[in-house]
Amino acid sequence: MDFDSLKDAQSGLGTAAVIVMDKSTDIVKMIARFSQFYKHESCGQCTPCREGTGWLYKMMRRFERVLPRPHGLMKGEALPREIDQLWELTKEIEGHTICALGDAAAWPVQGLIRHFRPEMEKRIQGYREKHGGSALAGGWAPKTVTDPDKITAPGM
Repeated sequence: MDFDSLKDAQSGLGTAAVIVMDKSTDIVKMIARFSQFYKHESCGQCTPCREGTGWLYKMMRRFERVLPRPHGLMKGEALPREIDQLWELTKEIEGHTICALGDAAAWPVQGLIRHFRPEMEKRIQGYREKHGGSALAGGWAPKTVTDPDKITAPGM
């Protein structure tokens, strides 16, 4: 493991801290936890970091979704297009902050999307199969929606 081999793999040592996880680790949950850490650590001085880290965390929670609900824990409540929105958000943060915290917050999410996008998509699909329909603003539409990626009002 050296600088050049990590760069070729579109990765890096960052602060040179290494976290070792086995295959049973929920990688989406781990990155959501990292996002929570960076949100908490943001000093709030610059807008991309102050607002961006909060949005990163909120969006990652939609992929993880472990908030208490009446019907238990859910994973994958996000929409497929939110993966690309998450990527765009990281690009708006990366390189636009006063200190390196913004970059540090963006890179784990970028790595998740770059290397584990199929896992994120599988999680979304699993949620759809279990709960039916597609996410709409304010809730889930029934399975009768013809295009699950198209946002429509309930009853349309």
